[in-house]
Amino acid sequence: MIRRVFRRCGNGALSSEDQAAVGAFRAHLAAITALRSPEPWVPGRCQDVAVRVGPFIERAHTRPGDDHGPDVIAVALQHPDGQYMPYGERYRKLGWLRCETDKILGVWKPAYAPLTHAAAGLDLPDDVGMEPAHYAIYVEARKPNGMGYTLLRLGPYIQARHASQDADRLTASLDGRETTVVPGFRVSARPAVFDVSDHQLFTDPYEADVLTVLDAAIEEKRTSSTSLHEIESRPTHAAGRDQRSEP
Repeated sequence: MIRRVFRRCGNGALSSEDQAAVGAFRAHLAAITALRSPEPWVPGRCQDVAVRVGPFIERAHTRPGDDHGPDVIAVALQHPDGQYMPYGERYRKLGWLRCETDKILGVWKPAYAPLTHAAAGLDLPDDVGMEPAHYAIYVEARKPNGMGYTLLRLGPYIQARHASQDADRLTASLDGRETTVVPGFRVSARPAVFDVSDHQLFTDPYEADVLTVLDAAIEEKRTSSTSLHEIESRPTHAAGRDQRSEP
C-alpha cells in the first residue's frame, strides 16, 4: 500500500494570490448563504433590490413613485458598489426598465456583490430580460386652485420623441378650447415617464390615433357628468309618496 504525504512548501504561509483566492471563495460562499434567507422586498419603500439577470444577481434601484407593483415596477440596474463606480456607465446606459416583481429576490445586500457580472469581470448582456420602461403622456384636467384629475393616460411610448410629438399634437388640438372641453377645468397634455406600476390604466398610443382617443375620453367624461347630474336632480319616489299620504 502506497501512502502519499503532502506537505506545504516553504514556511506554511499563504501567498498573496492564495489569500485572494480564499477570500473570493469565502465571499462567494457567504453570498450563496445570504440568498437562502433574503430580506423580503416591500413595495413602495424605495429600496434597492436584488434581481436575477441570467445566472447572475444584480443590484437594481427602484424608481420612486413607480415601485408599488403589484406585478411590474420600474428599476435601473446599478453597479454593486454604487452607480459612480468604474463601469457604472454600462449600467446607466440601460435606463429605467420594466421589472416583473417575481424576478425580485429581496432587498439588496452587499453580500450579494460576488454574484454580479461586475464581480466576474463581465459586462451586462445585451438582453437583461427586461424591457425599457419607456415614456407616456398624461392629459390632465385642473381647476385654478390646482385640484383636478387625470383624464387620459397614453403609453408606453418606445421613444421620448414619439411622446413629445403626440403631446404637441394634443396641445394643438386643445388650443382655444382647453377651458371649455371640461367645464370648470383647464385641460393640458404633458409627456412624462411611463408609470409601469399602473400600466393597466394606460391606452396604447400605437393602436389608435391619439386625437381620436382624446375626443372619446372627453365625450365619456361629459356623458358620465351628465348622467350624475340627472341622478342628483331627479326627485325621489319615496318623497312623492310621503307627500301624498299626508292628510
